[in-house]
Amino acid sequence: MTDLTTVLPGFPTHQYVRLLPSLEKKLVTTADLLTLDIVEIAKRAQLPILDVKRLCSAVLEALQANLGVTDVKDGAQNPSMLKKTGKDLVDSWSSISTLDDELDRALGGGIPTGYITEVTGESGAGKTQFLLTLLLSAQLPQPQGLSSPTLYISTESALPTTRLAQLLRTHPALIACDPKPTLDSVISIVTPDLESQDHILRFQVPVAIERHGVRLIILDSVAANYRAEFERPGAGASTGQTSGANMAQRSSELVKIGQLLRDIAREHKIAIVVANQVADRFSNAGGLGGGSSPLARRGQGNIPSSSIAAPRSSALGESNVNSTQPAFTSSPDSLSLDHQQRWFTGWGDDPHPSPLTIKNLKTPSLGLIWTTQIACRIALVKRPVYGPGIVADEDNERGEVVLRRWRRWMKVVFAPHAGASGPGLQGAVEFEIKGEGLRAVKGKNVDVDEEEIPM
Repeated sequence: MTDLTTVLPGFPTHQYVRLLPSLEKKLVTTADLLTLDIVEIAKRAQLPILDVKRLCSAVLEALQANLGVTDVKDGAQNPSMLKKTGKDLVDSWSSISTLDDELDRALGGGIPTGYITEVTGESGAGKTQFLLTLLLSAQLPQPQGLSSPTLYISTESALPTTRLAQLLRTHPALIACDPKPTLDSVISIVTPDLESQDHILRFQVPVAIERHGVRLIILDSVAANYRAEFERPGAGASTGQTSGANMAQRSSELVKIGQLLRDIAREHKIAIVVANQVADRFSNAGGLGGGSSPLARRGQGNIPSSSIAAPRSSALGESNVNSTQPAFTSSPDSLSLDHQQRWFTGWGDDPHPSPLTIKNLKTPSLGLIWTTQIACRIALVKRPVYGPGIVADEDNERGEVVLRRWRRWMKVVFAPHAGASGPGLQGAVEFEIKGEGLRAVKGKNVDVDEEEIPM
C-alpha cells in the first residue's frame, strides 16, 4: 500500500501489517480498496476475504472521518471540515473587493479566500491593474478586505511600486480608510525560473504566511516560467525526451503546483490569485471555434479542424442571402477540445460573432490541465475602437483610419460562487483604467460593434 499513508496519514497501519505487504506486491492502491469488489481484491492478493473486508471498511471509515462527512470518534479533531452547516459557510466566507461595486457584483462579492482565482487576458487588457488593486484592497478592514499583508510573486518583472503609490494617493476608498494601506505591507518576491518558483512556493511562502499573516498571494504570471521551461525550442533535448514526454512532464508539474496552491488556500483561508497569459487561436475556415489542436484532431479522421462550421463569406463579413447555414453550429465531434473549450476559455462562445471577434480568438495558456486546477477564471477582454485620422492626403480626404482607444470588459468564465457572464460579452462588465484605478463604465449600453470601424 504505497499510497495509503499519503492519502490517510493517520491510518493505523500497524493493525494490518500482515496484509499490507501482499497488497503492495500486487499493486493494490487505496482507490482499489474503495472501489473494487472485496472478493476480487482477496483473489488478487491471495488473502482471506474477511481480513480484506475489515481493511476496506476501516479505510472507508477513516476517509469519511477525514473528509468530515461522519462523526469523528474519541474526540479527535476533524482536519478537513468538509461537512459544514449553512451558518458555518456564511461565517467562514470572506472576500477581497475590487473597490468597484459593479465589478464586485459580477464576482459575487469579490475574490474569495480558500480558492485559486485566475485572471487571464492579452497584454494591455488590465491584468496588472486588477492585481495591484487587490494588493491594496486586501489590507482594508472587512467587508472590503482582510486587514492583512499581501504577497506578490513575480515571474516576469518587478513589482510596479510607482503605480501602487499612485493608487494610494488617488483612489477614494484607499484615501478614506483608516488605517491606510501601505507599501510596507506588500511583500514582493521575484522568481526568474521554475526551480526557484517551486522552492519559494513550497518553503518560503508558508514561512511568510505564519510570520506576517499574509491572506492574499498573487502569482504574476503562472504561465511564464512553464512556457520558458517546456515550450522553448529544443526543450527536453538535453535529457533525450520527446515532445510528447516533455509535455507530459509539464502536465505533471502543473498538477503538482495546482495541488500545492489549493492546499495553501484551504489550510490557511488565503485568497490565491494567478495571472495567466493567452495565445492566439487560429481557424482554417474562419469559423468561431478556432483552429484544432493536436489533441482535438487525434482520431478524428476526416472531421474538419474547425469546431464551428460557417460559410467563408460570413466569416469575412460579406452578405450571403442564399446561405441557410446558421452562424453558430455544433462540431461534428462534441467531445473534441475545440468544441468544448468555448465554455471554459472565455473566448469563442459568442453565437453571432463579428469578423473582428473571429480574428481575435484567444486561449489561456497551459491548456486544459491547468484549467482543472483552478476554481475561478476571470477573462479580461479588450476591443479596439477605430476612427478617422486627423491628417488627410490627396488619396484619402478623410484621413487614414487609426486606433482611437480600447474598450475593456471583465467576464466571469466560471466560478463556484458567482454565475458565469454569458456568451460573448453578454453580462460582462465594461471598465476603464484611470489614474485612481479600475472603474466600471456606467450609462448607455453601446453595442460592441457600433464604434468599431474595420481596417
